[in-house]
Amino acid sequence: MLAEVWPFVEQRHGAGQRVVLARLVRRAGPGSRPLGATMAVASDGGWTGSVSGGCVEGALLDEARTVLHGAPPRLTTISPGADRMPWEPAPACSGELGVLICPVPAGPVYAAITAALAGRRPLALGVALREPFRWSTAACRDGLPGGEDHFVEELRPGPVLLVVGATDLAAALAALAVPLGHRVVVVDPRPRYARRERVPAADDVVCDWPDEWLAAADLTSRDAVLALTHDPRIDDRAIRAALAGTVGYVGALGSRATHAQRLSRLAGVPGLDRLSGPAGLDLGADSLAQTALSMLAEVVAVGNRRAGGRLRDARGAIRTTTGSAAPSLVA
Repeated sequence: MLAEVWPFVEQRHGAGQRVVLARLVRRAGPGSRPLGATMAVASDGGWTGSVSGGCVEGALLDEARTVLHGAPPRLTTISPGADRMPWEPAPACSGELGVLICPVPAGPVYAAITAALAGRRPLALGVALREPFRWSTAACRDGLPGGEDHFVEELRPGPVLLVVGATDLAAALAALAVPLGHRVVVVDPRPRYARRERVPAADDVVCDWPDEWLAAADLTSRDAVLALTHDPRIDDRAIRAALAGTVGYVGALGSRATHAQRLSRLAGVPGLDRLSGPAGLDLGADSLAQTALSMLAEVVAVGNRRAGGRLRDARGAIRTTTGSAAPSLVA
């Protein structure tokens, strides 16, 4: 998606490089990446992103570089495996792809995208699929032209992950969650813990009681709370407040024995059946990094309404979203 490549775009733009985007705007048949998937190719030869997971990127690099060298933007059609021999089977992602290859938008559109992503504000971004491929922005999709001749992407702020306790595990969680698009807020009432240097990857580290922070926050069903302090005086307050609200996931660190004691203390709390403890998927984690991965994997699975089992044992679509002419994408 555009948000995935925008840090590269900004870095190259700041260095005075020209950048061309290759964006997946149409598809007929199966594909490994959703509509909106984007590559960014810079004039210094660097590039990032993908539109197919590896099947067509080489050909698109060549086309993007011709645009960098002065060729006009174009809407090109490409098919994975198009160069295979007659006796070779087609790849599973053999659908025909429509890819728009054009320079990064300049002026107000560039500024609007940068500001929206930096400020974690929603933005609807449209581009015409006919020459001269004009870009436009609006606060929401309704403010942009629609139809087959336009591609619209909605950039939305990622979900909040509230981590209770500025611990080493919180630092490992933040390092994994921020690149996935989560806004990670760490809350800890202990001044010696609630320090930025303890959780450098977090978006914010706050010295406050978690229930008081939650009372002032506006969290939704997309957001999650993880209690990590192992101190009932802190974790229990966070859990009670989170369960009383609308967050989609509430989890707590601890062994099965610790969790049994927690359930006994919290008996009668409304929504207690929503509490995930011990938090995480069964990965056999034996390190901080693996424990963080286990916990975050459960947060993602619950957010996507999945059980979190092995894909080889599952049936149905791998992704939770399906391709459409105008997808809604998380920034």
